[in-house]
Amino acid sequence: MTYDPYSGEERVSRSTSGAIIGAVGGAAIGAISNDSDRGMGALVGAAAGGAAGGGIGYYMDRQEAQLRNRLEGTGVRVQRNGDQINLIMPGDITFDSNEASVRGDFVDVLGSVALVLEEFSKTAIRIEGHTDSTGSDAYNQQLSERRATAVRDILLREGIQISRTSVHGYGESQPIASNDTPSGRQANRRVTLNLIPLTAN
Repeated sequence: MTYDPYSGEERVSRSTSGAIIGAVGGAAIGAISNDSDRGMGALVGAAAGGAAGGGIGYYMDRQEAQLRNRLEGTGVRVQRNGDQINLIMPGDITFDSNEASVRGDFVDVLGSVALVLEEFSKTAIRIEGHTDSTGSDAYNQQLSERRATAVRDILLREGIQISRTSVHGYGESQPIASNDTPSGRQANRRVTLNLIPLTAN
């Protein structure tokens, strides 16, 4: 168990849960693959599976901790979803209205993100752009793509390899709040970086 400084509660660390999941899967594989000695096969499989699962979880735990430290107070939300880390960048701090150029005061924030991403190089970076429902579908689709591309361009300028990145624009199709209110529309205008582990470390 570890102490979660954000919720104030004890939790099983993700590296531990990853190891448990890996061990269970590994045990099953080991038992199936060794007919002559199912018990030993299960133990060997559990050890291998636990190492792999724990490795991914531990790697992402460390990356998450560094991102939370660097992004504290910036307005960027760090969200954990299993072995994936999502960085949610609200449109009001990232872009001016109807613009696709990253705001000058946010460029340094992306630079801080890039420093962490360079260190944790075994992570794929999926960059997604989203808009509110103001304007036409076609305009919003194009704007979301341009904004996601603009964020990637800065990461590339900071030394991130293009092969690790992918860009996706979703326009107004994936709202996270109601577009009927100003606060909802503001929440829907965002770029997210989804960080996905490439290998078990």
